[in-house]
Amino acid sequence: MLMSVPGQTVGVSAFTEDLLRDLAVKRDNLSLAYLVGTVTSGLMITRAGKLYDRHGARVMAFFAGLMLGLMLLYLTRIDRIAGVMQQANWISPAVATFILLSVGFWGIRFFGQGMLTMVSRNMVMKWFDKRRGMANAVLGIFTAFGFSLAPQVLSRVIESLEWQGAWVALAIMAGLLFTVFVLVFFRDNPRSCGLQPDGNMRSRGKRKRPPSLPDRDFTLFEARRTLAFWAFTLGLSMAALYITGVTFHVVSIFDTGGMDETKALSIFLPTSFVAITLQFGFSYLSDYVKLKYLLLIFVAGMIISTSGLLLIARYAFSFYIIIAGNGIVFGLYAVLIGVTWPRFFGLKHLGAISGFSMSWTVIGSAMGPYLFSLSKKYSGDYSNVALLCLVLSGVLFLVALRADNPSEAEK
Repeated sequence: MLMSVPGQTVGVSAFTEDLLRDLAVKRDNLSLAYLVGTVTSGLMITRAGKLYDRHGARVMAFFAGLMLGLMLLYLTRIDRIAGVMQQANWISPAVATFILLSVGFWGIRFFGQGMLTMVSRNMVMKWFDKRRGMANAVLGIFTAFGFSLAPQVLSRVIESLEWQGAWVALAIMAGLLFTVFVLVFFRDNPRSCGLQPDGNMRSRGKRKRPPSLPDRDFTLFEARRTLAFWAFTLGLSMAALYITGVTFHVVSIFDTGGMDETKALSIFLPTSFVAITLQFGFSYLSDYVKLKYLLLIFVAGMIISTSGLLLIARYAFSFYIIIAGNGIVFGLYAVLIGVTWPRFFGLKHLGAISGFSMSWTVIGSAMGPYLFSLSKKYSGDYSNVALLCLVLSGVLFLVALRADNPSEAEK
């Protein structure tokens, strides 16, 4: 999961200003190239999930790490490739740089943020059964702290090695060191090693757990025909759209409420504290309660945050409303995206099902900043997009009321 950082927004954002300084690209075109690369990546993740089901975590993680390293090396040579294309009079520097960046962003988003994240999360879900929620909680804590530290660490590396050198270092780490680690330690599932999930753990006490796996494995086609699949998928996608939009435009958003940049950026620390606390608690509870209830709390967090955004220009306390709402969304997001699909649809087609759902989430995250910018451009603030997200969250809350486990509905 941590090796996916170069393909995550937190990893790319550290290079933004250096790219704008050294490449023939403007800020809006850089953002558009990132959008194109991300959407294209999202459209291909379902296919990657099917390959994961066929070949397993070890093969797919090795391939993803190797390709991520190669794509990072490619990004370090964009300025030279664009220069060659300019000398040959093939295309203007600005267009060449835009196309080359779009390809590079597709590569690191697909192999890093897409494949590595999906493969790693699904492998953990296969290795645990009754304690799947607790395993997801521990995974989430390390991931959250790693992602939060990534921008600061990468900034220091860039200061020492420049942006090309930093990407070369990341390429060596992901494409060489990590792939060796994968070959030595990765195994797709415990049964292939003659082991049992949870070490064949016996139930303790009299606490009743919901079934950790369905009675039968669903195919992707069957999963897509259930209300629960779309309730959870659209909920996660809506959250990705909203949170990415807020994060991308956070300084401008709080400026509309009369708050300066320092105040705007200070939202992340308390939000992370709320999110990590809730993530650990709800991951533990997910082993014992219906996931529908967690989805309802998750969407309620969206309603709280969007309400705060809608009121930010009028009331100063909306700052704390947004922190509370975002903390709930961040915390529950990591829970639901991990434990939902194996419990509802089984392990046989886990890659295809989680990959298809993830493609919607990735596309949602790509569209968020663009929709927020349109709201600012045409209305002067973010109230229109806030109202849209609030209404859609309300609809999703009503849908979530009926998002029961498909296996239970068949009985």
